Amino acid sequence: DAAKSAGAGVVHIVEEPMAAAIGMRLPIHDPVGSMVIDIGGGTTDIAVISLCGIVRGKNLKIAGDRFNKDIISYIRNQFKILIGEKTAEDIKIAIGAVYPGKNSMEASIRGRDLITGLPREVIVTDSDIREAFSSSIDSLVESIKEVLEITPPEILSDIMHRGIYLVGGGALIKGIGDLLIENLKIPIHIDDDPLTAVARGAGIILEDLKKYEE
Repeated sequence: DAAKSAGAGVVHIVEEPMAAAIGMRLPIHDPVGSMVIDIGGGTTDIAVISLCGIVRGKNLKIAGDRFNKDIISYIRNQFKILIGEKTAEDIKIAIGAVYPGKNSMEASIRGRDLITGLPREVIVTDSDIREAFSSSIDSLVESIKEVLEITPPEILSDIMHRGIYLVGGGALIKGIGDLLIENLKIPIHIDDDPLTAVARGAGIILEDLKKYEE
């Protein structure tokens, strides 16, 4: 409706994981299964794609914004400091990790002390952020398992062989590929430019609408 009222003549609606699959040049027209997980800002879309359609899919509200809220909540509870969304986003990008790495990372954050009301600075580590994320990441992994459990066996064998493709800003969180490999025992492929996969797919569709009409 918004696109039409803005003056567009024809509007085509595409699921984000489908656009991402096209953006990554996955064989969506072929009778093989591809699994795409798009960890965006507001939502994560999990989709199993085969023969131009989404065979199984799930949408959940665990994504970048939720991770930011997790960090804000953790810092408030553990350090008694209030930080804003922008600070949480910066910390997530700088030292956010969901899997233990070889080297520990740390960063200083400034916020308002909840007791004195004055500004205060503390040092947080990647293990703090990992703990902050733990509940949301567990829910994300469980949702992926749920989709795999209801995927037809012949398509599941394709996914086990070909792997799962990660896109979206959440794919850039350090260690997410290793964590999923450990939990799912399936290869994980992170797109070279996960932030633009959906946009690239939309562009490819526009170049050849007939090919991607169905």
